[in-house]
Amino acid sequence: MRRVCFAIVIGIAILTVFSLAQQAPSSGPYPTTGPYKVLKTAKVGGDGGFDYVYADPDGRKLYIPRKGPGRVTVFDLDSLQPAGEIADTNANGAAVDPKSGHGFASSKPVAMWDSKTLKPIKTIDVEGGPDGILFDPFNQRVWVFSHRAPHATVIDAKEGTVAGTLDLGGAPEQAVTDGAGHMYVDIEDQGNVAAIDTRALKVTGHYSLEGKGDTPAGLAFDVKNHVLFVACRQPAPGVMVMMNSEDGKIISTLPLMGGSDGAVFNPATMEAFSSAGNATLSIIKEKSPTSFEAEQVVTTMTQGKTLTLDPKTNHVLIIAAEYGPPPPPSAEPPKDGQKGGRGGRGGRGPMLPGSFSVLVVGK
Repeated sequence: MRRVCFAIVIGIAILTVFSLAQQAPSSGPYPTTGPYKVLKTAKVGGDGGFDYVYADPDGRKLYIPRKGPGRVTVFDLDSLQPAGEIADTNANGAAVDPKSGHGFASSKPVAMWDSKTLKPIKTIDVEGGPDGILFDPFNQRVWVFSHRAPHATVIDAKEGTVAGTLDLGGAPEQAVTDGAGHMYVDIEDQGNVAAIDTRALKVTGHYSLEGKGDTPAGLAFDVKNHVLFVACRQPAPGVMVMMNSEDGKIISTLPLMGGSDGAVFNPATMEAFSSAGNATLSIIKEKSPTSFEAEQVVTTMTQGKTLTLDPKTNHVLIIAAEYGPPPPPSAEPPKDGQKGGRGGRGGRGPMLPGSFSVLVVGK
């Protein structure tokens, strides 16, 4: 009997260690201590799912689209206190044109509002399934991205009218611009980066990742030195591919500590940041246009997948929430491509009430 009990205890201990190992990924080449830490965790609450987060550094507002019911929640970027919302808007992302003072959401139809008063201006009919969004100051246009055709819908930010659409050759994720007529978009299902002439609304090329990475989901840009940081989910747990934006040549690669769902570059500190749902923020230092190092990994919060940069404070903001245990597997057959009935999609449980949070990472 003692042997049986001892075996059970040992078995439980092994399972516990295995579980902890899964929850706390190795830091790999990244130091766990360094200049960055979570400075603040603001539990702003609110029901419903979430995807992208967007900081408007000029208007000092933080935009977070939420699901169920669909609305864009708005916070003061400095205090993280509620500043209002754009109601009846089922969106994934948001963007603001500081010149016209117009805000936009990647909803269907696209919502347009006054960024000072947050009052709705109009809605704009678009096709496809709006997902990502980017404001391009070059010709004052907002780009709305979709995983299905049309992959990009281009909107005049001043007038709120559709200027055109574009086929990107695959499902776009994150986009960046140099503000001088060139845009780059990582194409998740094709494993490449599309280069775009924003004046002509034309794809000028696709930069291959050459097997160095796959499933790119985050993209950051050092405009001055023409370096693209392509954050890939594969090979697991992830890899950052540094690429020359002018010719697509790969400069270097570094591992990431989780499957990226967003990346940003801060030219003031010469650092690229990649956030992942396994509670890691990988920070890469650009020592020169051809030399990069794994600077630090910061522990954030589970499901903290997307991020935004406030260039005024040099803070990175990440959104996340706490979740309960996953529901038991359903005996029903999988539907709509799910991998295992109820709870089969990643095994995530329900969001805990009031747990939705904004994390501020800085020095």
